[in-house]
Amino acid sequence: MVKIRTVIPIDLDQLLEIESSGFTIEEAATKEAFEQRITNIADSFFVAEVDGQVVGLINGPVIGTPFITDDLFAEIKENPPSGGHQSVLGLAVHPDFQKRGIASALLNYFEQVASAKRRTTITLTCKENLIHFYEERGYQNHGVSNSEHGGVVWYNMSKAL
Repeated sequence: MVKIRTVIPIDLDQLLEIESSGFTIEEAATKEAFEQRITNIADSFFVAEVDGQVVGLINGPVIGTPFITDDLFAEIKENPPSGGHQSVLGLAVHPDFQKRGIASALLNYFEQVASAKRRTTITLTCKENLIHFYEERGYQNHGVSNSEHGGVVWYNMSKAL
């Protein structure tokens, strides 16, 4: 059974392993980035656990704009108590636990928390191969993002809450 909970500092090594399995070195969050996110935005950083093992993660700061900008990957500020747009900077599941609904469960949980805090939208960028995954969950494709993160093409996706 999958349990979703707020991230804690001791999760860091497992988070890095999951992140590196789902993203290239250029795209993946660094240890320093995760430490900053755990410290500053634990209220929007959640992990999925199976039998006490962290198997997935979702995180991102609340932002004032409808779409993600690359500066978010450098510096994270604390979230406002309500309002704004809830971004997703990372959603990843360990390869051994993929295709079991864990990513969807993390996204659903994230949306519920964001909705309770009266966020306007969930906003994220994804690669072309994941557009369908997000569209099936009610996200709209707003076309190619201005993001140059990791040197790949990203698509702006959002869902009104």
